[in-house]
Amino acid sequence: MRKLLVLALGIFATFPAFAQDESTLDVFGGYSYLHVSPGNRFPGANTNGWEAQATVNVTEYVGVTADFDGHYGSVARIGGHDYNFLFGPTLFRRSDYLTPFAHLLFGASHAGGNGSSGTAFAWAIGGGFDWNIKPNLAVRLGQLDYLANHFAGTTQNNFRYSVGVVFRFHS
Repeated sequence: MRKLLVLALGIFATFPAFAQDESTLDVFGGYSYLHVSPGNRFPGANTNGWEAQATVNVTEYVGVTADFDGHYGSVARIGGHDYNFLFGPTLFRRSDYLTPFAHLLFGASHAGGNGSSGTAFAWAIGGGFDWNIKPNLAVRLGQLDYLANHFAGTTQNNFRYSVGVVFRFHS
């Protein structure tokens, strides 16, 4: 896992040279809600946590995103946590007031609770809207993602909703 993170950060370090004059880097941070659906054996659960993203804008409409989150709560009365480490392309269309975006992300999910933990392949598809307050500041009105992973032979079909602040850095 550590090697994957170092490789991804190394790749991200090379992208700003290809970006346009708009923003070269968008950094998001905020609150995240995750509805966990761990399959047929357990009922779903609602968890709360945080999400952070960094998107390097390669062109006027395309970026590469690193997405990290952490959620905390309980499923079937077992307290636990879920961390996701996802990477992939993001498409967006900037306007003066609103920036809609969509992304497809791949990576890993690490879940633990009750003294055990595991890591599995994960992917997410979703998008949202940023309200542009200033050239370097936006409010993420909402981001909705379908987030899937596969733990212990069971596919989890999770939904994540996030809100927060986006800082835009220009070259």
